[in-house]
Amino acid sequence: MAWMDPLSVLFLFPLAIAFLWKMSNLWNSSSQNLPPGPKPLPLIGNLHLMDVKRPYRTLLKLSEQYGPVFSVQLGFQKMVVLAGYETVKEALVNQADAFAERASIPIFEEGTGGYGVVFSHGENWKVMRRFTLTTLRDYGMGRRTIEDRIVKECHFLIQKFESYKGKPFENTVIMNTAVANIIVSILFGKRYEYEDSTFVRLLNLINENIRLLGSPSVTLFNMFPALGFLFGGRRTALSNKVELDNFIQDTFLERLKELDVNDQRNFIDAFLIRQQEEKNKNKTNNFFHNENLKALVINLFSAGTETTSTTLRWGLLLMMKYPEIQNKVQEEIAKVIGSAQPQIEHRSKLPYTDAVIHEVQRFANILPMDLPHATTTDVTLKGYFIPKGTHIVPLLYSVLYDESQWEKPLKFYPEHFLDSEGKFLKRDAFMPFSAGRRICAGETLAKMELFLFFVSLLQRFTFQPAPGTSKEDLDLSRAVGFTSPPIPYYLCALPHS
Repeated sequence: MAWMDPLSVLFLFPLAIAFLWKMSNLWNSSSQNLPPGPKPLPLIGNLHLMDVKRPYRTLLKLSEQYGPVFSVQLGFQKMVVLAGYETVKEALVNQADAFAERASIPIFEEGTGGYGVVFSHGENWKVMRRFTLTTLRDYGMGRRTIEDRIVKECHFLIQKFESYKGKPFENTVIMNTAVANIIVSILFGKRYEYEDSTFVRLLNLINENIRLLGSPSVTLFNMFPALGFLFGGRRTALSNKVELDNFIQDTFLERLKELDVNDQRNFIDAFLIRQQEEKNKNKTNNFFHNENLKALVINLFSAGTETTSTTLRWGLLLMMKYPEIQNKVQEEIAKVIGSAQPQIEHRSKLPYTDAVIHEVQRFANILPMDLPHATTTDVTLKGYFIPKGTHIVPLLYSVLYDESQWEKPLKFYPEHFLDSEGKFLKRDAFMPFSAGRRICAGETLAKMELFLFFVSLLQRFTFQPAPGTSKEDLDLSRAVGFTSPPIPYYLCALPHS
């Protein structure tokens, strides 16, 4: 692509700024009852108010001032924030179709081209989501076949933990690899060893990108995409994405050589066979092309690894922080399962353990701002008019910590999910997977993984801080990133005798 000369940039940039500023003010000048919010400054909008590393904290404070539906502006991007369980439910569930679009975010548009399922739009999203859900079910999501794969991976994970012989280790890469092997078995039809250099490299690329996507550098790029050449975070993220693309391209080219319509072995096979079928029909609007395949695989690989792995790492950290809760979990597992292999069917018989896993998800709050939505039509919410195409931020942080829904929202309190008789209690405000049309496609798989990995580990090990670190020293702060992982920590996994 040819670059413009510096004089052209100097001439056009002020014109672009003026145009965007005028367009952003059109939103404010509407005669409709628009959501309130802090007054934006020229160029930067409300950036001066934001904690750019943890913007969800700022948004929660602003909701206390402006109410559950309010607007903020970053650069020229106006967005409406939804705060609290009742408001988020009203939008994403009760008016699901109106809030079903995905907002266009420059870094994601540049990275995915609008393909795949997570950041795609309109008909492409509908077709890819339908295919993804059907194919994941075909390859065992929610069934015994995938449960058996998770159980098998639990054995490899336990062996890895045992290899440290009770000495301290950092578990990020290990947990990522174990969880990634489940989705990879569906996508590619194989698993990787924990020390496999290619696999570790891919996981590191994904980890780095998820960290970068929540960084101030990428936030500034999303505000001012015309100045993308200034932001190193964007360049690194896109470079990492190219490397991931190349790996996936090579993988499905290998699959093409051995493709057998009568022997579909994995997700990629299913896509490639569907691709051939659509070509044979000579469809003019064919969504089953290679760009969608690459984006889909990266979507599932990334989302199917990061969120579950991060939640499990929070779980082990919280067990060390609250050893009395860890003891109660282990006592229940010992009483109900003993030394038998944990199975999904045990979940209903382990109400306290199930409550602890749910509370880990609530407390960890790993996607505090959800993924950005957009309105598909003009809509009214809580008396406010929201125009079609408005960028929507469902603040899941405010749902999972809603004081009207949780007795002790700021505490790690498993009793949130237990009734007076100690039975497991479902809570409507439990929305770690979001809600509505854009709810996480892998929710069923993630729930199986969380239960089987967590129970298998607590059955075999007691987790303690590294020597010289007390439970009081353990840091429950959140690292910076697109998700909210714990600060890296060391733990000791002491095998049960």
